[in-house]
Amino acid sequence: MRYCHSRYAGYVDRLIPGLYLSLVAACSTGTPALVLPANGTPAAAEEAKSWVRQMHPGVLVLHRFRWQYQDRDGAGGGRGSARITPGDSLRLDMIGPLGTGRGAAFVIGDRQQWAEPEEEVRKVAPSFPLLWAMLGLPRLPEGFEGVTRFEAAQLVAWRFVRGPDTVEIARLAGPPVRLIADVRESGVRLGRVETMFTEAGGLKSSRLDIPGVEARLQLNYYETSRPTAFPPDTWRPPERQP
Repeated sequence: MRYCHSRYAGYVDRLIPGLYLSLVAACSTGTPALVLPANGTPAAAEEAKSWVRQMHPGVLVLHRFRWQYQDRDGAGGGRGSARITPGDSLRLDMIGPLGTGRGAAFVIGDRQQWAEPEEEVRKVAPSFPLLWAMLGLPRLPEGFEGVTRFEAAQLVAWRFVRGPDTVEIARLAGPPVRLIADVRESGVRLGRVETMFTEAGGLKSSRLDIPGVEARLQLNYYETSRPTAFPPDTWRPPERQP
């Protein structure tokens, strides 16, 4: 399942725009290119799955962040949170200034369970690997046909291919440690995200560059906790306002 995106208008009344990625070339916003090594080798899907599992926490996690967005037409910002369980369940909440523009979604792995308002939450990501990468977690795409592993000093990267589409995910040892992911459809790059980690291994920031609309989205994480449980209503959709 993939999400669509459109131009971000009325920043205080909307959720964030699409979270797009690019790995191997610069976006139109001037992000430096990161070129994969030339010596990639075919790999088994289980190798990639094992690598991904190592980077996923085995406990409940709650992230809180501030977001800022800017494109050719203006800018806006707000705050948000992400609640994640070891079983790949995600509750994402976004809000604009002074409580405006509320949006929320519940995702399990690569399946949307609900989204309120759905038309706005669908702009959060064009694909689930991109959404999870913004939260510092690599996720394999669905139904890939081939896997290539790349390795160099301080770099491990993977390319997943399905027909003309590719997803690339890389982890750089740093400092600072970074997670970078890229999604292309029919050879067309959708964008670039780079997530940075603190020295202690927590999330520090995530930056999205959207080449098609000359836009940039920045998430700055200010708090991460590991609660023993989430409230019972965490996975329920918010009540709609009359």
